[in-house]
Order: sequence, then structure tokens, then C-alpha cells
Amino acid sequence: MLALNLPSYPFKIANKAGKRFIFDPLRKKYVALTPEEWVRQHFIQYLLNYKGYPQGLLANEVQIVLNGTRKRCDTVLYDKSLSALMIVEYKAPHIEITQAVFNQITRYNMVLRVKYLIVSNGIKHYCCRIDYSQQKYEFLPDIPNYQDLEGL
Repeated sequence: MLALNLPSYPFKIANKAGKRFIFDPLRKKYVALTPEEWVRQHFIQYLLNYKGYPQGLLANEVQIVLNGTRKRCDTVLYDKSLSALMIVEYKAPHIEITQAVFNQITRYNMVLRVKYLIVSNGIKHYCCRIDYSQQKYEFLPDIPNYQDLEGL
């Protein structure tokens, strides 16, 4: 798999019936090792090991209903009262992060109304903080450490 702009980690990889799988510690199971999943697993380890995010407050493949259609957020961070605080959307490394990607995560946020949105293709990472009272958003220079997040 491609080297990413994230710290490396000794992942658990398995081969079954000629296909590769990677262990997802949040779902506690092996999942198909796609380029997007490679990014997700790296980013989760980055959040856990470098940014101090608690594993128990992160969830992968969170289902929401948007305009009568079921959608899945790639990763959601919850606060201690289990309200959604952050949505993370992943793309494969070869996928350019465009306005369409931001539109996708913004649609998901119409349901969850989180304070933080992150988009990453493993090479480039974007994080913005939303201020609903001022009806504006601000792109942050880096992914915040867990203890620096507002609304914990």
C-alpha cells in the first residue's frame, strides 16, 4: 500500500481467499483493505496515538438518515455525553479533495451538527471548526489535539 502523510503503524493484516483485510480496532473486526480503508486506519491511529483521542468515543461507519436515504459517516467522534462532536471523511490517496468532498461531509453534518469536520486522503488533511452562533467556519492549521477541542 501507498505511504501516507501520517505516522506508520504496525497494522494487523490478514489474507483470506486471495483478498487482504486489515483489523479495525473501533469495529473490532477485520475489514477489506481498500485504499480508503488504508487511509482510515492510519488516521484513526494518528488520532489515538498522537492526538490523544479516546478510542471509546470514536466510531466508524456511523449510519445516518439524510432526506430519507441511509448514509454512512466514515468516522464520528463523540463528546462525553455521546453527542457527535466531529465527522471525519476519508478518500483514497489518489482521490483529490475537491468541493464535492466538502459538500458530502457538509450534507452529513446537516444531520449531526458537529463542531469539527475533517477531510483526508492520507496525503492532505483539512480540518474546520464551525461556529453556529456566528454562522461561519474556520479552517484550522492542524488537526487539534483532543484536549484542545471545544465542547468536550
